[in-house]
Amino acid sequence: MSELIQVLTQDGSYSLRSILFQENFHSLKGALEETKIKFTNPSGLNRFKNKSINVLDICFGLGYNSASLFSDLIKQNSLLNWYALEIDKKPLEYSLNNNSFLELWHPKVSKIFDFLYQKNQFEDQFFKCKILWGEAREQINNIPPEIKFDLIYLDGFSPQKCPQVWTVEFLSKVTKTLNPKGYLITYSSSAAVRMTLRNLGLELFSIKSNFNSQNKWSQGTVAIANFSKNKFQNNLYFDKLSLMEEEHLLTKASIPYRDPDLNSKAEDIIKERLKEQFLSNMSSTKKWREKWK
Repeated sequence: MSELIQVLTQDGSYSLRSILFQENFHSLKGALEETKIKFTNPSGLNRFKNKSINVLDICFGLGYNSASLFSDLIKQNSLLNWYALEIDKKPLEYSLNNNSFLELWHPKVSKIFDFLYQKNQFEDQFFKCKILWGEAREQINNIPPEIKFDLIYLDGFSPQKCPQVWTVEFLSKVTKTLNPKGYLITYSSSAAVRMTLRNLGLELFSIKSNFNSQNKWSQGTVAIANFSKNKFQNNLYFDKLSLMEEEHLLTKASIPYRDPDLNSKAEDIIKERLKEQFLSNMSSTKKWREKWK
C-alpha cells in the first residue's frame, strides 16, 4: 500500500487516508463512532459473557474494530480465539505510535497489538490471537478449516475501490467459515454485496442509522447464518431490510462482483461487472433513487 495520510475525524479520533485507493479508512464523522455503531454494537457481545467466542477480522487496518472488541471482551471475561487478515503493516505501526489511539482502549490492547506487529500472534489465558499478513484472497486459505467464527468483521475499502474482497467467490469462502447463527458484519450497504450474501444463504439485516448520520437509511449490514425469520426480535442496533432496501436489491446495482479464479485485478472485476449490468434487463438504480428520493 502506498502513502497514508493522517486524518482527524469529527469525534476527535484519528484515521488514515490511502492515496492508492483515494479513500479514507473511516468516515470523517468519527472513526471511533463508526466502529461502535457499525461493528461493536451490532455484535451483541454480551451473548459471550464468561463464554468463548471465535472472531475473524478481514481488513484489520488500524485495528479500531478489534481494539473495541478486545476491550469489551476483557471487561466481561470472555475467552477469545481471533484471526485477522491484513495486507499492510503500516496502519498497525501507525496505531502503535499514536497515543491518542491507544488511550481509547483497555491497556491490554496495546500489548496485544505490539505482539501482533512483532510476532504476528498473541496468547494468554483468555485470548489467542493471530494475524495473517498478505492478500485476503490467499490468506483465508491459511485459517484452519475446523475453526468456525461467531463473528466476522468485513471492513475493506469500498467495493468500487477494492472489489477483490466483495466478490461472489471470496464471500463464498468467507461465509463457509461462519458458525451456525454466526454474524457477518460490514459497514457496506451495497446492493451487490447484500444480494451476494443473501444468495449464499444468509439472512440480511440493516444496521440502524443514528441521528447524526447523513445516511438515514442504513449504517451497514448484518448477515446471519441459519437464521429463522420467525424468531427475529426487536433489536436496538439492526432491523429487517425496509421496502426501499429490498427494492434496491431488484436493481442493476445488485449485480455481483465476480472473480472466478480469485486472482483478478480490481479493474478487470469492475469492467466485467459493468458489462453484465449493461446487458441486464433489471431496473436501473436511477429509477430506484428517483422513487425514494
